[in-house]
Amino acid sequence: MKDHVTKQARRAKEASRLLACIPVEVRNNALLAMADAMEARQEEILEVNAKEVAAAREKGTRLNMIDRLILSPKRIADMAAGIRQVVKLEDPIGKVDFEAIRPNGLKIRRVRVPFGVVGIIYEARPNVTADAVALCLKSGNACLLRGGSEAIRTNKKIVDILKEAATANGIPA
Repeated sequence: MKDHVTKQARRAKEASRLLACIPVEVRNNALLAMADAMEARQEEILEVNAKEVAAAREKGTRLNMIDRLILSPKRIADMAAGIRQVVKLEDPIGKVDFEAIRPNGLKIRRVRVPFGVVGIIYEARPNVTADAVALCLKSGNACLLRGGSEAIRTNKKIVDILKEAATANGIPA
């Protein structure tokens, strides 16, 4: 397991160098394609999710946890809408936050740049998967995600769909 995480982290770091240089138009087009793919392939997501919800119920998982785990066509539409909202955000990369000239003539600027790799650990909320990917891509960052075990197959299906749409639109896997 540790070797797998290390390998994924190294791949994410390599991808982060490429992501930081991708123009905002490419990132935005990929995000729009990702939102469209979520909606177009919602039946695949719902099928996997239904199996996980049934397994969670059989295990006696708390009702509030099951509620967070359940996806519906509306929740998937909301996830896609959230991705589209991220597209409308201003490109954060290269934005100058502060600029000053020191008495000796030295010009100082604070410019926004991507972190590189963002790691996110979250519970059984498959909608967080799409939100996290969208925000990281918009800001030019790679991401490592670890959702709750109750939603592992749903999260994997969502990531596979998003990755396929992103790579088809110029984003490194």
